[in-house]
Amino acid sequence: MTFFLERKYVRRGMDLEKRQEYNVHHAKRAELLAPAGSYETMEAAVLAGADAVYLGGNLFGARAYANNLDTEALLSAIDFVHLHKRKLYLTVNTLLKEEEMEEKLYSYLLPFYRQGLDAVIVQDIGVFSFIQRNFPKLPIHASTQMTLTGVYGAKLLKEMGAARVVMARELSLEEIRKIHRTKGLETLEIEGFVHGALCYCYSGQCLFSSLAGGRSGNRGRCAQPCRLPYQVGEPGGQKGQKEERYFLSPKDLCSIELLPDILEAGVYSLKIEGRMKKLEYTAGVVSIYRKYLDWYLEYGRERFLVSDKDKKILYDLYNRGGFTKGYYVERNGKDMIFLQGKEGESESRNQELIKNIRKKFLAEELQEAVCGKVVVQCGERAELTVEEEGNRVTVWGEEVALAQKQPITQENIRRQIEKTGGTPFYFSELSVQTDGKSFIRVTELNELRRRALEQLQKFLLQPYCRSEEEELCRENRRKKTEKQVDFTDQPFYPIHVYLEKKEYVAAAAAFSEVSAIYLDAGEFSAAEIKRYREQFPKKQFYCMLPPVFRDLEQAWLEQEYELLLQAGIDGFVVRNLDELSFVREKNRERKESVSIRFDSTLYGFNSESMRVFEEQWKAEWITLPLELNGKELAQIADQKSELIVYGYLPMMVSAQCIMKNKKGCKKQAGILTLTDRYHNEFIVKNRCKFCYNKIYNCKPLSLLSAKKEVDRIAPAAVRLDFTLESVAEMTEILSKFIQAYRKNRIFLEEPFAFTRGHLKRGVE
Repeated sequence: MTFFLERKYVRRGMDLEKRQEYNVHHAKRAELLAPAGSYETMEAAVLAGADAVYLGGNLFGARAYANNLDTEALLSAIDFVHLHKRKLYLTVNTLLKEEEMEEKLYSYLLPFYRQGLDAVIVQDIGVFSFIQRNFPKLPIHASTQMTLTGVYGAKLLKEMGAARVVMARELSLEEIRKIHRTKGLETLEIEGFVHGALCYCYSGQCLFSSLAGGRSGNRGRCAQPCRLPYQVGEPGGQKGQKEERYFLSPKDLCSIELLPDILEAGVYSLKIEGRMKKLEYTAGVVSIYRKYLDWYLEYGRERFLVSDKDKKILYDLYNRGGFTKGYYVERNGKDMIFLQGKEGESESRNQELIKNIRKKFLAEELQEAVCGKVVVQCGERAELTVEEEGNRVTVWGEEVALAQKQPITQENIRRQIEKTGGTPFYFSELSVQTDGKSFIRVTELNELRRRALEQLQKFLLQPYCRSEEEELCRENRRKKTEKQVDFTDQPFYPIHVYLEKKEYVAAAAAFSEVSAIYLDAGEFSAAEIKRYREQFPKKQFYCMLPPVFRDLEQAWLEQEYELLLQAGIDGFVVRNLDELSFVREKNRERKESVSIRFDSTLYGFNSESMRVFEEQWKAEWITLPLELNGKELAQIADQKSELIVYGYLPMMVSAQCIMKNKKGCKKQAGILTLTDRYHNEFIVKNRCKFCYNKIYNCKPLSLLSAKKEVDRIAPAAVRLDFTLESVAEMTEILSKFIQAYRKNRIFLEEPFAFTRGHLKRGVE
């Protein structure tokens, strides 16, 4: 049996470059993006109307406990979506350790890259750089885990080559609109969440699950401590009411009524959250959003109205104490939080609804229409041509014999050829040509149909495949050199300190061993920094920028930037990509570089990310991440690394305000406590200058008696963070660490309740 192929360049047959161009010029079409925690859910999402699905494989996804696909299933899923003119994005949105980058990432991605994977969703800058170098034709989407909140971060990622940015859930419509309308960013795709669970913390900034239980959200294993009960109170005072205990548990997002506003603000991809949800949930939610997205695209804003019936369907599928429209319309608020907790959650209790969804989206078989022509003529080879959107395949069978008794009829030929169950196709048109005297076996017709549809499928999938040889990609892989550490002399560590209180400065600067002082932007003005520079001329002073960089933070820094430089600031410590991009842009404008140091929240988790920070972004110092153990830190620490050896570590940074939700907003900074079921007390600071909350661990990290382990890591400097201590406590602690890390005094134990963090245990 032979076959013949003929291709026409229609949308589904375009190469990658043409498809990207198509997307740019047809962005107003918008994309409905659905979650899939299993192969069956992926199929249901496509059948329900998703333009694309995102899912995880068996490695590196932010939902490690979902029913993720193995390699074979994922390859089949890529083919499935392409046959149905949809897309598939693979989540590689966790931080990768050194050995994972070296030993697993390349071989993991290679088969999916060759199969035609449409994009990867990435958090780790090292992973981003690695994929660009090794898989140059694979589009990269910057994950919401990167905490992207503004124009500057979007610019930086676009310069790096990102095809899309998934913005932080906390952004307002106006902030998104500003990004979309910025010159140079018009063609950058923006993805935004429209439905599903909300995190309490800015994504990528949460260490609560990691520090409290060893399960890292940055590694896809979040234990969701935000969904547990806490009592709110004053430090050392009475706790709050028991009926309002779930202060960290947001309601689920439902923005179906805001679709016109979201689309007109510049969001291209409408993302539904829920890879851990049941497939009935995914199919049901996708079908409702598909309905109203199509309605808006067809008729516009004027005729857009969501029915109560459809809102009820979304509510019945799953809700957490009702819905919120999220941060699109308000910065924070008590009405966004589900204070009553799990007792009021509702999941799929409407059995009639579930039955209807199953019948509509799970029992049906999704097939694409094809046209066919079958020719059965005596003395000639049987012939079947199938065509789908201009792409044509012809196959031939055996020579047709003269009928000895009863010739085969057109109806019998049609009946056999149209039996396409279990294939991605059905015949919308089928022309049958026979001479009325021929005989052909049913098995031969079945084989003709099977071969034709199989060849058509291969033909349609071929343009998506990438044919680069593995060796060509491997040539770009960077060779790592082993770090050599000399322990013949006792290490001499520079001491850096981060300060959140003004009263700390004089006490910290009094120690000659302290070389660099990081001052929190929320507490210190340019005038105060100038005074400190004059008072302590031998010290280096750096401005520690805010944890996030949104409208308030950007307006402040634009106003204060020149004043800070005039005050004699030695540089900035940046905590996110937006701030990094802002300072780098200012350096280019002034043609004079100010020093940039990276805080631990920029996650130099592997040597590849450290290389980008140092070589590409010119970091002066890099604070090592907080979730690696000593052995893992030793693999990446270098001459520009500083290690935090003391401090109350921030577990959450949130746009929400516990003070406001408990007592009302008075625009005054204050401190509250969160007490968990084990009586651990976490301090909460509301930082009113930039309108965010920071939650600290209940015990400080302390490596005072762990200097030998720190020596094995071999950082170039150590850092102490002072946030909640009194001046007397700070002075005593700093003095002890100087004795240990500069004068080699051995401490066998810590003088206070403490945690070692992840020094020994690390995270999975």
